Amino acid sequence: MRAIRTNAIRSLLSVLLAYLAGLCAVAGFTTSSARAADEPRPPLQIQFSLDRPIDAAAAPFVMAANGGLFSAEGLAVTTNIASGSSDAIARVAAGTSDFAMVDINALMRFRDKDKQGGPRIKAVFVLFNKAPYAIIARKSRGVRMLSDIEGKTLGVAEGDLSVRLWPAVAQQNGIKLKHVKQSSISAAVREPMLSAGQIDAVTGFSYLSAINLRDRGVPADDLAVLKFADYGCEAYGFAIIVNPALAAAKPEAVKGFVRAVIGGLYLTVKDPAAAATEVANRMDGGAKDLELERLQTILRDNILTSEVKRNGIGAIDPARFERSIDQVAEDFKFQKRPQASDIFDDQFLPPPNGRQIN
Repeated sequence: MRAIRTNAIRSLLSVLLAYLAGLCAVAGFTTSSARAADEPRPPLQIQFSLDRPIDAAAAPFVMAANGGLFSAEGLAVTTNIASGSSDAIARVAAGTSDFAMVDINALMRFRDKDKQGGPRIKAVFVLFNKAPYAIIARKSRGVRMLSDIEGKTLGVAEGDLSVRLWPAVAQQNGIKLKHVKQSSISAAVREPMLSAGQIDAVTGFSYLSAINLRDRGVPADDLAVLKFADYGCEAYGFAIIVNPALAAAKPEAVKGFVRAVIGGLYLTVKDPAAAATEVANRMDGGAKDLELERLQTILRDNILTSEVKRNGIGAIDPARFERSIDQVAEDFKFQKRPQASDIFDDQFLPPPNGRQIN
């Protein structure tokens, strides 16, 4: 009887010891899990392409980086410079860049020519609500308004994006293209040739060529900056595109990148002089005053438009975007005309109250 009792006590002790060991294991697992959760995660490495060397247009990205806004979203962003929008789009398509700032109209043309299957690249944020396309002319050469361009010589630089929308603008304003002599020139001599009076006008970006010419000594009152947006051009301008694989796998990272850029734009609008200084410091021979003038032009003409003040930064008006596609088609024969939803994806944008900028 005593042996039975002893065996029973031993069995009970074994059960109790096993139970206590289990509790310790659970406690140890919980403690180690909590410790792992407390450890900071390494930031996600991001490659970001600009489609051209840094200038005032890149101020929101520069300010986002300088203000620690990307790192606050858990992103470590490295910026690289592409040789144009087509190159920047190709980098994102290949996955060597995760994001890029490109001309959204160049994206339309790239996608139409892209024969590769699988997910297609889309824009997720529009920075330039109005494209900066323009004709910059000398009033002393007889060009004061768009209708004066007939009978004149228009210099068009290789790779210029503005000229791709010129046929639509000309048609809307009753200008006969055959009456305008187009002269193909190098981008390097665009402003020097106009400054020297060798041509009457050039196509280009309003915030680049016009300010470059004033910097070269051409009097401001001798320049006519004929912005396409003032003559019926519906085009949006620079936008952020994202690699489809990243967008599918890490949507929160895409949202974080967009939030950081919006924060960088807030900082830019709040203190343009500081933003221009930061941009100039990252340029080879950058001039703060020149970049400030450029930045103020961009904010006024391309970013802080009435549409943005009404609806917030970053989105599109679908009806306007559809009209802009039709205008692109004046110079580009689509294999299959895209819809607005084929080019732009709004799912990564904050709600409108998180995108208001005045």
